[in-house]
Amino acid sequence: MLEIIWNRSPAKLSLTPEAVHVWRASLLQLPERYERLVQTLSADEQLRAERFRFEQVKRRFKTGRGLLRLLLSRYLEIAPAQIQFEYGVQGKPALAEKLNKIDLRFNLAHSEDFISLAVSCGREIGLDLELIRPLKEAEKIAEQFFSTSEYTKLCSLTDKEKVLGFFNCWTRKEAYIKAQGSGLAYPLNQFEVSLAPGEPPALLNVAGAPQETSRWSWQELIPAEGYLAALIVEGHNWNLACWDFFD
Repeated sequence: MLEIIWNRSPAKLSLTPEAVHVWRASLLQLPERYERLVQTLSADEQLRAERFRFEQVKRRFKTGRGLLRLLLSRYLEIAPAQIQFEYGVQGKPALAEKLNKIDLRFNLAHSEDFISLAVSCGREIGLDLELIRPLKEAEKIAEQFFSTSEYTKLCSLTDKEKVLGFFNCWTRKEAYIKAQGSGLAYPLNQFEVSLAPGEPPALLNVAGAPQETSRWSWQELIPAEGYLAALIVEGHNWNLACWDFFD
């Protein structure tokens, strides 16, 4: 895997059609910053947060949405509270068209207390992030949701390799359906990705859509120790920049 350097946030952000930016941040923010982030949320976002039963989950949601607003506002050069979202049929968020003069696309992913955001200009993009940990039900989950060939490949790995192999497959599948905007409506066993440790990320096959395998390109990322992320980008010949989040 290509070694990725995570740089400190630049003072001014510039996004071109050839650029893809990925950001990382902790959801454990200091109380003062957390309160500032919460103040930027819309009434709808506040209401969504209150639907979560556990306070920790509420706080993670509010922090993540606040960070998303703050970061997008820097690209658009408007106040975070002015950010407005539209939602696709399957709930995929996008910037309101009236605000999005640069055709900015984004995809947000979070796992436990960590968050990552991918941003592009005019290219569909998908990102998934997971904390790598042993799962007792990994093979049962794979048997239910992975394709037959993916499940067979996973079962052929050593016990140590299976943990990473499972999360390789899961993050790549999630990244693809997020880029498609189809969410859970798209069966995970109807397309195949690479999963063996050390094997480059790839979309190997999509049932009924053979052209899909050449439409996308990939990057594997390690945004923090113990975490794994998969990034999928529409098209080729793009340049990746990775940033640590600082406001």
